[in-house]
Amino acid sequence: MPDEFEAERPHLLAVAYRMLGSRAEAEDAVQEAWLRYAKARDGGEIHDLRGWLTTVTGRICLDVLKSARVSRAAYPGQWLPSFVVDPDAGPAARAEITDQVGLALLVVLEKLTPEQRVSVVLHDAFGVPFEDVATVLGTTDSAARQHASRGRRALARDAIRHNADLAEQRRVLEAFLAAAASGDLEALAAVLAPDVVAIGDGGGRPGVGTRPILGADKVARFYVGIVAGLGAVEMRTVLVNGSLGLLVRGEQANGRPLRSVLSLAVADGRITGLFNQLNPEKLVLSDLL
Repeated sequence: MPDEFEAERPHLLAVAYRMLGSRAEAEDAVQEAWLRYAKARDGGEIHDLRGWLTTVTGRICLDVLKSARVSRAAYPGQWLPSFVVDPDAGPAARAEITDQVGLALLVVLEKLTPEQRVSVVLHDAFGVPFEDVATVLGTTDSAARQHASRGRRALARDAIRHNADLAEQRRVLEAFLAAAASGDLEALAAVLAPDVVAIGDGGGRPGVGTRPILGADKVARFYVGIVAGLGAVEMRTVLVNGSLGLLVRGEQANGRPLRSVLSLAVADGRITGLFNQLNPEKLVLSDLL
């Protein structure tokens, strides 16, 4: 029945978003799962609803990921997942923001093959048995386990550390903003981890770098230059995928309008990752922008 499917929709969206890194694509995948569910339901083929729907959604996402590798390879500049942005409210409101997958993890998941990503997400994040993962991939249990093992190794190798609570994230963000505003390179570099990475997704927008910036010194110089090029802007803290971020709106010094969301990863009192979303097509944030 439709109500049964609707009860599973949040779970399916969580599965699809982790696999695809795009809310729009995740919603499309779940809608496709609904169409397949409606057809199979009439034929009496479904016995374990959640398991069946998760498997079907996994297959749909696998197909999307395979085609996405081609389109993202041709993407102008750097590609970031779409952000899930919420107001930076009090603890009670934040408690309602559940089951968020961190942006730092999504960024690294992008480096996996489609098979590795499906295996890791289904088995490690949602506890799907490898027998069912193998069904999604159209392979053997052994091959599914191998995909997951290789995916885990890649995640461990390329992980962007992020383990700070919101209070520590806020302290670090404030120090980062103060140092950037003053142009104090030494103070700014002190809040950045030595292996910090900065990634900006402009969707082909002029002036947005096409490669990640690596290292505290380079990232510090980059952001001092960014701040120097700002005109009148409003900055507001928000939650991005459950972690602290910054909503920026206003204009650049040259008069061009500016809309962006900056998310950060923090570990051991320092920023390990800065993810700046400037692509207008991905900045669908209702009344926040």
